[in-house]
Amino acid sequence: MAGEGGAFRLRCSLLGHGQDVRGLTRGLFPQGGFVSVSRDRTARLWAPDGLNRGFTEMHCMSGHSNFVSCVCIIPPSDLYPRGLIATGGNDHNICIFTVDSTAPLYILKGHKNTVCSLSSGKFGTLLSGSWDTTAKVWLNDRCMMTLQGHTAAIWAVKILPEQGLMLTGSADKTIKLWKAGRCERTFTGHEDCVRGLAILSETEFLSCANDASVRRWQISGECLQVYYGHTNYIYSISVFPQCKDFVTTGEDRSLRIWKQGECAQTIRLPAQSVWCCCVLDNGDIVVGASDGIIRVFTESLERTASAEEIQAFENELSQASIDPKTGDLGDINADDLPGREHLKDRGTRDGQTRLIKDNGKVEAYQWSVSEGRWIKIGDVVGSAGATQQTSGKVLFEGKEYDYVFTIDVNESGPSYKLPYNITDDPWLSAYNFLQKNDLNPMFLDQVAKFIMDNTKGQTLLSSSAQFSDPFTGAGRYVPGSSSGSNTIPGADPFTGAGRYVPGSASNVGAPVGGVDPYTGMGAYQPAAAKAENIYFPKKDAVTFDQANPTQILGKLKELNGTAAEEHKLTEDDLIILEKLLSATCNTSAETPTAQQIQTLWRAVNWPEDIVFPALDILRLSVRHPTVNENFCSEKEHVQFIVLLLKFLNPKGKQANQLLALRALCNCFVSHAGEKLMMEQRDEIMTQAIETKSGNNKNIHIALATLTLNYAVCLHKVNNIEGKAQCLSVISTVMEVVQDLEAIFRLLVALGTLISDDTNAVQLAKSLGVDSQIKKYASVSEPAKVKECCRFVLNLL
Repeated sequence: MAGEGGAFRLRCSLLGHGQDVRGLTRGLFPQGGFVSVSRDRTARLWAPDGLNRGFTEMHCMSGHSNFVSCVCIIPPSDLYPRGLIATGGNDHNICIFTVDSTAPLYILKGHKNTVCSLSSGKFGTLLSGSWDTTAKVWLNDRCMMTLQGHTAAIWAVKILPEQGLMLTGSADKTIKLWKAGRCERTFTGHEDCVRGLAILSETEFLSCANDASVRRWQISGECLQVYYGHTNYIYSISVFPQCKDFVTTGEDRSLRIWKQGECAQTIRLPAQSVWCCCVLDNGDIVVGASDGIIRVFTESLERTASAEEIQAFENELSQASIDPKTGDLGDINADDLPGREHLKDRGTRDGQTRLIKDNGKVEAYQWSVSEGRWIKIGDVVGSAGATQQTSGKVLFEGKEYDYVFTIDVNESGPSYKLPYNITDDPWLSAYNFLQKNDLNPMFLDQVAKFIMDNTKGQTLLSSSAQFSDPFTGAGRYVPGSSSGSNTIPGADPFTGAGRYVPGSASNVGAPVGGVDPYTGMGAYQPAAAKAENIYFPKKDAVTFDQANPTQILGKLKELNGTAAEEHKLTEDDLIILEKLLSATCNTSAETPTAQQIQTLWRAVNWPEDIVFPALDILRLSVRHPTVNENFCSEKEHVQFIVLLLKFLNPKGKQANQLLALRALCNCFVSHAGEKLMMEQRDEIMTQAIETKSGNNKNIHIALATLTLNYAVCLHKVNNIEGKAQCLSVISTVMEVVQDLEAIFRLLVALGTLISDDTNAVQLAKSLGVDSQIKKYASVSEPAKVKECCRFVLNLL
């Protein structure tokens, strides 16, 4: 815990990684340890060294084919009592390790670009964020849902303590709050890429960004405070245990400790980019930087490094070169600077910097309150290559690259950006560049040669190199600027913003047996003996069968009289529909004919304000195998689904919404209908859930029934991605529905989904469904709600 008044000093420096340390997380095992990941493609587990103030590398984990950018710990479970380690990399994969193995237990594949952020929740859930603009929710080795809505790379993700709530921060400058897989709220305020998130409590969180600010938010959407102190991108933020104090690191070579909302201490490091930080249980701070060294800082005097080690660290810091172009020290005019005597005055606050001129050299010093002296933090140099920003400073479309070249193809045409990483294949990069910008492929050799000539053996971007343009021969290639304001946040925007997208596995439902009219349930009386679960798993679809054919036909005839000429039905048409109705309501033994079905199709295409009696006939007719086969077969199904989805528009007439939902429920009675409903599940559920916004209880019951019928099918085929979508819908609809019959049907759907499936149980818990339904366990009437709820809670 961050104590009052104490200052952090070096505890130890750890060598091991060969390149930038990009991610850190405190470990659960061994206690007091942590895990680091690096551009050198490895993850390393560190344990406190009992003999001195340092740490020992327990082992080095490999599994990624490109650099590793993030890490988190998955909490212990019965199967893995020491927890698991998850790492995300530039190879688009997530590797899962046990704490005592150097090779992955398994690898999660699904993202289409770098995985740059990970966060774990309860019950084994893992949230990942990627440059592909999506976040994914994983349970064990399966992707449960994909969160879509950001228009650029997702740099930061966090699972909130309240179940079912998740946060994502993006290069599109926004943060989104997701509940049960749906975007609930978008937070705007940052002026550049959001790079880090940290949780303060169930209702508050922090964010940091390339705009050099930290913001404190309430999950209700309000920004409570903005903290300024850094002078460049802020990459990482971490909170002290049991309090609201926090630490940040960034591109201004500093680690900053914030107490009571103020920057209480600034520690400079001898590396340009301080990529990551984490706080250990004892309050010590671990930081990783672009020099590949991990440094630990402590307030504890017992754990502070020896005087020699601290002196060595200060010497290293004093020899660092500071590039004035980074803006870390403000505008510098060497001619106006004072001499060494300027350091005789005491500083006014911790971290205050002073520049002096000594023998023609400009030196930077920082005031340390705890030591009462000025500490040299480096020499300020010109624009020599050695001080150029290291790996991945240039942002292009919200992603980071070693280089972003600006190319002018001809004197008058537009310029194009060519992003390139040292680890990329120059030929492939050249080919992709030409393809993306629709340029002549004959330039392939020249562009590839240009890339190789100008990156040969370099790991830094040298600003002094003179580039010649392979297109025009002129020296017009310009390395991309690294200033935050040039960030382009725009990857291609997705169409269905904030829309839940399930896993890609497609499946076909098994045929359904008989039909349960679902009427006698309320009559069940609880016995004094142990109640028997008669509610779920439900085996058959629930349909809407009640009808008054005389009234329906009467209304149809009445509205036909008011219809425009092109829509009017003839007397013969009306007789045909009457016959269809009697055939499908079991009042006659006849089979519906093709002519009857065609006449019905004409009627259901009436204008919205008069179509509802025709929709009611459709709702009843589709239960008949002949009609079901006709509308749901391969030939006709597209028009049929498009028609019904059109009526689900929440701005449309409620009668049409209700009858369209009921028709969809009734489709499940035959094999053709069930197959179609399962094939179109994503589209139908996404559209149907929009009808929750009205306060019509009959619509809510129909929506709950549709969800239940999907649960029945998913229980049979055991499709976990489909179950994830269904659970998300149940959780979302539960929030707004008041009617107890609708609640009852949602509870039966929930019970059916999670019966005999431990993964679905874990997923339901992680979405917080158990806390959502608890209140229904004490409903007195109808008794079926209370009983069903208790059976569900027993499974959870």
